Amino acid sequence: MSILFEAEYQGRRYAGTGIPEAGRAHTLHAVEDGQLRAAFLAGGAEAALAAATSGAETVSVTPGDPGLRLLPPLLPTATNNALVNGFMGTHRSKFDHDPEPDEEFVAPNYYMKGFGSWLRVSDEPLITPADPIWLIEEPEVVLVYVNGEDGTPHYAGYTFGNDLNDIGLHLKNPWAYTPYAKLCETSVLPWLFLDEPPQNVTGRVVVERDGATAWEGPFSCGADSIFHRFEDMAEHLFSYPLLRQAGLVTYTFLGADKATYHDGFRVEDGDRLVLDVTSHGVVLANTVRYGTQTATGSAGPYLPPSSRPSVSRTASR
Repeated sequence: MSILFEAEYQGRRYAGTGIPEAGRAHTLHAVEDGQLRAAFLAGGAEAALAAATSGAETVSVTPGDPGLRLLPPLLPTATNNALVNGFMGTHRSKFDHDPEPDEEFVAPNYYMKGFGSWLRVSDEPLITPADPIWLIEEPEVVLVYVNGEDGTPHYAGYTFGNDLNDIGLHLKNPWAYTPYAKLCETSVLPWLFLDEPPQNVTGRVVVERDGATAWEGPFSCGADSIFHRFEDMAEHLFSYPLLRQAGLVTYTFLGADKATYHDGFRVEDGDRLVLDVTSHGVVLANTVRYGTQTATGSAGPYLPPSSRPSVSRTASR
């Protein structure tokens, strides 16, 4: 299985292959923003791998170097022409029967999470609203697509992510508050697995608090755990013209199963969420940080002058 990744190092963009080992230097090749995406469109995974290893300028970097920042897979940093979205309620455990081979596809609930620049990687904090009701982690498969100049989406590979969100707000009113519940930062691994979407994905979530394990439990999120067929979900998603804009990179989260909430555990400010994807030998870890309240708690300062209510200057009598 081939793995591709990109990073920034001392102001320059680089690419590499495989997963760097702790304590060992890893060779990176200089690339331009968009070079690997263009290679995918021109010749698929093999062309992208060639582009990632052909740059004449190289550096040897050890994981943990303070000058190194790994990037979400294929992220267009110059244009931010990227979208984070996903499906909800996709796991078999949430249905009362197993899918039949010829069962008609019914699209699961969908959400838009935000721009690609909102994504975070391992060891970066995940910022939430200032006063969440009940946060949960959500380990998920993330499919990565790159659109060609004609808008045709091309599957590039997959990675794994944590769709941190406020399930307490969602449950308060699922029809009205779910989009707000999703307004937490989201993390993904930088490793792009150049293969078909995975059948079997298993691992463990560990919540660390004050340096100790506060909660842990297993998870699964591969095709064998999801009720819907991946190809049906993708076909439905990209039937919408808005998602077929030229050059767009799409990160699609495929849903999660039960989480800490279902065990009665609350994720709190300062907790470290560790998603150990043991089936693939990778780990995604981030610390949760509550955001800050606005100074006034009012939307007044955010209104442009033209939309502020007019004030009558006629004296009352």
